[in-house]
Amino acid sequence: MNSTTSSIVGALGGGSGVDMVKLAGDLSAARFAPRIAQLEGRAEQLDLRISSAGALKSSLTQLASALGERIRTGDLAPRIAVGNAAVATASVSPGGVAEGSYSLEVTRLASRQMLALSPFGSAQDPVGEGTLTFRFGTVDGGSFNEDAARPVLQIAISASDTLEDVARAVNLAGGSLSAYVANGAEGAQLVLKGQDGAMNGFTVEGSGASASGAPGAGNIDYLNWNPATDSGQIKAAAADAAFTLDGIAMTSPSNNVTGLPQGLNLVLQGTNAGSPTALTFSDRGPQIESVVNDLVLAMNDIAAQLKQNADPLGGELGNDPGARTLKRELAGLAGRTVMPNAAPGAPRTLGDLGLVYDRDGTFRLDTQRLKNTLARSPAESTAMFTTGFHGVYASIDNLARSAGASMNPGSIGGSVRRYTAQREKIGEQLTDIAIQQDTLRSQMVKNFAWADRNVAQSQSTLSFLQGQIAIWNADRG
Repeated sequence: MNSTTSSIVGALGGGSGVDMVKLAGDLSAARFAPRIAQLEGRAEQLDLRISSAGALKSSLTQLASALGERIRTGDLAPRIAVGNAAVATASVSPGGVAEGSYSLEVTRLASRQMLALSPFGSAQDPVGEGTLTFRFGTVDGGSFNEDAARPVLQIAISASDTLEDVARAVNLAGGSLSAYVANGAEGAQLVLKGQDGAMNGFTVEGSGASASGAPGAGNIDYLNWNPATDSGQIKAAAADAAFTLDGIAMTSPSNNVTGLPQGLNLVLQGTNAGSPTALTFSDRGPQIESVVNDLVLAMNDIAAQLKQNADPLGGELGNDPGARTLKRELAGLAGRTVMPNAAPGAPRTLGDLGLVYDRDGTFRLDTQRLKNTLARSPAESTAMFTTGFHGVYASIDNLARSAGASMNPGSIGGSVRRYTAQREKIGEQLTDIAIQQDTLRSQMVKNFAWADRNVAQSQSTLSFLQGQIAIWNADRG
């Protein structure tokens, strides 16, 4: 009840004895009650449909996500054994299909150039004002082949900068070099390191105010270095890793080797020239059986959920186009080709892995067919379980994405979008009705207040007349 309208009625009079504000509220509510009940009932139905369709969509998404995670990092992830663990570790990129075995022989690890420049008496000695210029390229014996496409690095040195200041400036330059000062038997030396790989060799050139034709400590060009004038400053040369994979010679600027056939990756750790080691992949047959069995169980959960919700006799999605589409998709899942490029005789479908869809709308596993496929085509069966464009995961993921596509009116996602839009429209209609009801109630309050005032005036007039009549009767008596 509104206190303002109550005070209005009180001010105008309460002659009728009727609660006009409550009466107005009851009448305005009764006026819109049937329409509100109808809309709220429809809203409840839509909420159930949104919930049911959303649950189906979520179940499919979760299944695809769990399967992908199991292939990437779970028990279906490729397990590679390196015969000589001191030589390398190995892994397979997501979506890779590395299988079988490989021979690996590492003859050289990738390395970085390291210089220990001419010594100073102390790390606090000034190096001289000027500019240090670093050029990058390949150091080959006493020659240097600059990489013209790579920008030089220049660092300005002030007259007060010490050897430690220079090391700090190199590290702060954010380039491909790092530096520190080593205090050894010869004195304080600036140590410079590049990055792994033959193309990451570098030279040092000091120029500017303190440069001298006969450089010494305190002259910026005392820090000069190039391979032609090296007198022992180079402690390690930049080089690419060199190895053979299945007898094929390869190089890499880094010991972290990627881009190898079938998604194979290597981290080289040691050399084994003349003694190749084997990279072998473990049999994943037992893991595949476990995954396919779990897939059947998960698909049956979704099928049961769909059957209940899409029941034409009382299911929330009984006549839903998205539910009908999903039924057809599930019915055809076992026969769908998931490996279009499979060789003749190799497994191509989920049915080849033992997946069966029965007429009652449920899935089951033909265990014997799965075992036969694994025994006949172990490598090809394993290749079906990747996160690439084809395979078991891609098939389930595409099913989940298709079902969840909100812009497709014939999908579960489209149904969620459509029902949500209808539900929002009902919410807007209920808001409009609430405004109309409040407007009607306010109008009724005003009208009833006016009527109540007239009744009060009539009662007052009647009381006056009754009093006059009583007086007349008394005088006549």
